Amino acid sequence: MTHEPHGAQDQQPEGQRTESAPSPEAPDTAAPGSPQAPGAGHGFGDAAAEMANETEVEGGEPGEGPAVQGEAAQDDELTLAQMALEERTRDLQRLQAEFLNYKRRVDRDRELIRENATYQALAPITEVLDNIDRAREHGALDDGFRAVADQLERTVAAAGLTKFGAVGDAFDPTIHEALSHIGEDPEVAVTTCKVIAKAGYRIGDRVVRAAQVLVVDPAGDTQQ
Repeated sequence: MTHEPHGAQDQQPEGQRTESAPSPEAPDTAAPGSPQAPGAGHGFGDAAAEMANETEVEGGEPGEGPAVQGEAAQDDELTLAQMALEERTRDLQRLQAEFLNYKRRVDRDRELIRENATYQALAPITEVLDNIDRAREHGALDDGFRAVADQLERTVAAAGLTKFGAVGDAFDPTIHEALSHIGEDPEVAVTTCKVIAKAGYRIGDRVVRAAQVLVVDPAGDTQQ
């Protein structure tokens, strides 16, 4: 009788301590994935795996993302450099074409200026040459005058002045000036220079003075 209440009193506090004061380490001691905590360990693993997958999708393979971006940047720089080079090449080609056109124009103007200067200098001398021709028609020139005449003719020829017009040349209105028609000549087939009153002169293709001539027509030309 004396021991039973004591035993009951001893057992009751132990039960109360077990129920009322559970150990705070009980939830922590449950291993992940154990039957006592099925959701805690499994949910954390899935969340970690999803985070790892998102990181791989956003960043790509380790070390691959920066390399791809670097190659793209290099391609863009190369494209821009090629475009700039093509633009500079077109500019240089345009400048070269403009320079060539300018050079041709300057050369053409320079040649025209030279021809005009030569024309202005030699045109008055044609009258002197006419007098020399008339003197030769009247007889041989004496030694002194002949030397001067020959030297003058060589000088103007070297400067580009060319003499043209001879008896028997076909009449050409672009280089001949017909002073008169003196009849017909059965020996000619076209209108022909029969007498040279004054010789013509030209510089290159430019006529300084047309030859003044007397012409004859072919026989029967006036009847046609």
